[in-house]
Amino acid sequence: MATPAQWIEGARLRTLPLAIAPVIVGSAAAAELGGFHLGRALLALVVSLALQIGVNYANDYSDGIRGTDDVRVGPLRLTGSGAAPAAHVKRAAFACFGVAILAGLALVVWPGTWWLIVVGILAVAAAWFYTGGKKPYGYLGLGEVFVFIFFGLVAVLGTTYTQALTVSGEAWAGAIGCGLISTALLMANNVRDIPTDREVGKHTLAVRLGDTAARWSYLVMVAVAVLLPLLFVGEHPWLALVLLAGALAVKPALTMLRSTERRDLIPVLKLTGILGLVYSVLFAVGLLV
Repeated sequence: MATPAQWIEGARLRTLPLAIAPVIVGSAAAAELGGFHLGRALLALVVSLALQIGVNYANDYSDGIRGTDDVRVGPLRLTGSGAAPAAHVKRAAFACFGVAILAGLALVVWPGTWWLIVVGILAVAAAWFYTGGKKPYGYLGLGEVFVFIFFGLVAVLGTTYTQALTVSGEAWAGAIGCGLISTALLMANNVRDIPTDREVGKHTLAVRLGDTAARWSYLVMVAVAVLLPLLFVGEHPWLALVLLAGALAVKPALTMLRSTERRDLIPVLKLTGILGLVYSVLFAVGLLV
């Protein structure tokens, strides 16, 4: 039976800043449009956090029962290590999805944006089928695509739209930036696991690109995320603050490019999560000052 500390570790807390960041950026964009709503922002935060934790547990369960996590370089996996029964991990994932669904329904009903129910269903399905089902898309090299869409575009623009009932160019820039940083974190995780993933037939994008190209893609994604908001500095000069986030990206980027030991890439996940959170705060300040 897993301990509470092991369940917390299984939730992969280092990924949670990238669930908070889109809500900060989306809410700032809504405020810039004159539509900020604290209650809806908090509901969006619950949805984002519950989905992130849910997909982490779902990934733990699905990879564990397939044997993908039998030999790991990274942190503890509840199912693969045998710390928790697979059925318990699956129930934890579905409990998180249930919380996300309930909060999402409230978020949709409140402003009357009923069509977003379809988006919510797709988000939950994407969370499960990342590594779940007979043909998980994460094993086909499409994980980064879906992370960019749902933890970038959908999360930011959905947050903005449920508050302001419209979106802006600034919201799109923030959505792309958040999506790219989330994708960079996943890329770092998958570069670390290239040898073991290749052995078990898990063809992530990192496996398909190869070690060197996958490592450079991390740098490109972070650079584009930091530079994109500069398109709006004419109207919002303080958006140049996001360049400070670039300073935080130097250490993880150099680690990605230079490290020879797979274990050395583990801290990159935490640093990228911090980068995403700092990026979102700087973006919000730059947009609203």
